[in-house]
Amino acid sequence: MEKLNPYEFLEFIVTDEKIKSRKFLEKMDISSRHIRRACRENSIYVNGKRTFENVEVKKGDSVAIRFPDESLNALCQYKDIDICYEDYDLLIVNKEYNCVTHTAKDDSKDTLLNYLAGYFEKNNIKRKVRFVNRLDRDTSGLIIVAKNSYAHAKIMDEFSNNQVDKIYLAICRGDFKEKQGEIVKKISLCQDGIRREVDDDNGKYAKTKYQVLKDNKKLALVKLKLFTGRTHQIRVHLKSIGHPIIGDKLYNDSNEEQNLMNRQALHSYSLSFKLPRTGELKTFTAKLSDDMDMLNHEIS
Repeated sequence: MEKLNPYEFLEFIVTDEKIKSRKFLEKMDISSRHIRRACRENSIYVNGKRTFENVEVKKGDSVAIRFPDESLNALCQYKDIDICYEDYDLLIVNKEYNCVTHTAKDDSKDTLLNYLAGYFEKNNIKRKVRFVNRLDRDTSGLIIVAKNSYAHAKIMDEFSNNQVDKIYLAICRGDFKEKQGEIVKKISLCQDGIRREVDDDNGKYAKTKYQVLKDNKKLALVKLKLFTGRTHQIRVHLKSIGHPIIGDKLYNDSNEEQNLMNRQALHSYSLSFKLPRTGELKTFTAKLSDDMDMLNHEIS
């Protein structure tokens, strides 16, 4: 049997005694949309050979879908990227602060999308850049990039079903009375169309768990776990309990604390999820950026 390149093919080995190839792909949790497209493009392979029909397969056979080459969806720019993990399906990046993930314009420049397009082009990855999650411009940390539509859909489903553990680190106003707890407060959009606020009547459910790691009364390093993914959720929730994030110009009105950092001291530290192809549960972490690390060392 011809060995298939896992970058080009999504391959499964049949365990049923007898089954139709398309039915088998459904059993492997391939979406009907993906199967229909593979049928249209004649990109289904059995035992390494392209098949144009819904054939019967048996135990031990290989059934695979070939991923088509794609054109890049952004202008290529070249810059060193902090890559935490890479395989045939995924690229996980530690995004630096003061970097936009992407904009709505295809001709934008100096975004993470542009730098990833450059990385894809340089490494002959002939696919679109597909972001699974996003971060604010001034939030550093982990971003997941899918190299194919299958991986993108699988991990997006995990996010939608709250199956991804999302851990952040923040440096905020110190002197916590409770060293750990849960913040369950609804969040809605402010009238200015930019900021968010706690709104128990009209807001959407949001839940954040926090644990104080260090606290010198002035500053505190806090670990936060998100159970929902509302815009600005951590920033709004921490402000609501009297501990806004240092450097946060939207939600911290203390000039002194704003001047300690030239951006909000928030970092996406850890993501835990199942790899799309194998189902293996993996945890990925990203080191603090230099500016947050320096401020962190000031907390005794």
